[in-house]
Amino acid sequence: MMIHAYSEFYINDAKQNLAELFDYAINVCKFEPNLFSKLFLQSGYADMFERGNPAIVAGMSGIELAKKVIGYAYPNWKFLDKIFTEDRSNVYWAGWALAEYQWVTCKRFKNIFSRITLVEIIAMYSVYHEMDIEHFVEDMNKKYDSINQETQLKRIRENRGISQTELSKLSGVNLRSIQMYEQKVNDIDKAQAATVYKLSRVLGCTIEDILENPESY
Repeated sequence: MMIHAYSEFYINDAKQNLAELFDYAINVCKFEPNLFSKLFLQSGYADMFERGNPAIVAGMSGIELAKKVIGYAYPNWKFLDKIFTEDRSNVYWAGWALAEYQWVTCKRFKNIFSRITLVEIIAMYSVYHEMDIEHFVEDMNKKYDSINQETQLKRIRENRGISQTELSKLSGVNLRSIQMYEQKVNDIDKAQAATVYKLSRVLGCTIEDILENPESY
């Protein structure tokens, strides 16, 4: 059974706020979509959003949230006022649909964007904006699963410049186990907590960083 990070009570606010966040940053502040999605991740607000922090998903407007994200990287940014219209842009829809997808699947934003960029999601507007949101979620999952991406464990290990053999010796985790996790033969999300902790300690990261789907752990 999928356990969502926050109650369905907040989902409409979350969808509106993520929609306004992207719409303001991209259409008003003129950020390139993929650049802004990186700022969203790096600022820490993506993490708070996906965890359902009430102050983030419902306690402020999407525009206020956008200003927080932009201010994280550009403290002296001169913000413009948004001109409100009845029409919803393709960027607004992308944020709205993405919030639904993240909530339904419990995937982390960093994992979603590593496989499907915000530019690609915005481009899906022409096909999906008049369909039931379930079609978008279903096809996003197909797209996500079709991309054979390296595991978080392998990516972080290689970024640290540590070989599998070195990681095994330093962590005390069997070399074959590490290989099986990186080849996705074994699911690291189902590994014993002690095993994941030993690996994360050597790699200098959190346990969540090396899991593929932390919300299911």
